[in-house]
Amino acid sequence: MSEPTGAFAIRPFSDADLTQAADLWVATWAATMPDIDFEARRPWFLDHLAKLRDGGAQVLVAQAPDGRITGFVIIDPATRYLDQLAVSPAQRGGGAAAALMAAARAISPAGIVLDVNQDNGRAVAFYKRAGLRIVSAGQNPMSGRAIWRMEWTPGGATAASD
Repeated sequence: MSEPTGAFAIRPFSDADLTQAADLWVATWAATMPDIDFEARRPWFLDHLAKLRDGGAQVLVAQAPDGRITGFVIIDPATRYLDQLAVSPAQRGGGAAAALMAAARAISPAGIVLDVNQDNGRAVAFYKRAGLRIVSAGQNPMSGRAIWRMEWTPGGATAASD
């Protein structure tokens, strides 16, 4: 079952979506960080996605009426970790990211945690508008870039740190 949202529907990921999702992931990250070769990282993404799904993470896609995937979100309801939220560069600002974030909240109503590159100002601003707070700083083990750990909890409270 899909949920109409603007010019797209939010629905569960299927194996038939794999190529489009990988293409979208490469295009999104290449537009965001053009200094990194994300095409070379495609095999990593495919393996990572399979491991996340096997581990219980849920994947939802935003699908346009013509069948194209305009975005996707990957969230593990057991850990509350949002691993990926990607929207096609051509669809940015069209509401897909907000709809995918709302769907992620429905999957993980107790809260969401994620890591975002500090130099990805567009994403940091989006997550802040979506009610997430920066709770700590760290470093991405793959790229070495500085990251923010961000968190959303119902009612806006931030969980205590370990």
